[in-house]
Amino acid sequence: MRSVSTRGVLLSLLVTALVVLFAAPNASAAPVSPTALLSVPLAGTFTDATGGNGTATGTFTPSQFIADGDQLLAEGVADVTLVDSAGQVVGTESRTVQLPVDTTAIAASCEILDLVLGPLDLDLLGLVVHLDRVHLNITAEGGPGNLLGNLLCAVANLLNGPSLDLRGLAALLNQILAIL
Repeated sequence: MRSVSTRGVLLSLLVTALVVLFAAPNASAAPVSPTALLSVPLAGTFTDATGGNGTATGTFTPSQFIADGDQLLAEGVADVTLVDSAGQVVGTESRTVQLPVDTTAIAASCEILDLVLGPLDLDLLGLVVHLDRVHLNITAEGGPGNLLGNLLCAVANLLNGPSLDLRGLAALLNQILAIL
């Protein structure tokens, strides 16, 4: 009786393994495109024909980045579906658009001081002071509401000129998109 149960379990495991082996290539036959992994959800509202609030939902898939003056733009395809306040789809749209990229987080912090002191031994008339290695790192965090951080970053970068090379950043992001 025990051998029948063991055979049933082994047979079940064998069938499961065969299903997994032969089903796996079919599942991977249509791999997800890398650009689909880059899609960003879009959501918004609009006033429909009846005066109600409709919803606009969709995705934005970037194809390239462009430096335009002091602004970084992401160019790509926006696929949007419009649904009115009654829940009816009133339209779909697929259009190439340019959207601004928020670069404030890139330059949100700056290093103020990075001081490293080695070990120090002092003998002051019989008072012995020993200090091990000290690493003092002060960083200012910029951003909304961080008054002191914004001020210190501004002062620290006074003589540096433009702090963010948008053309270089756009070129780097385009290289990453090309790899994907």
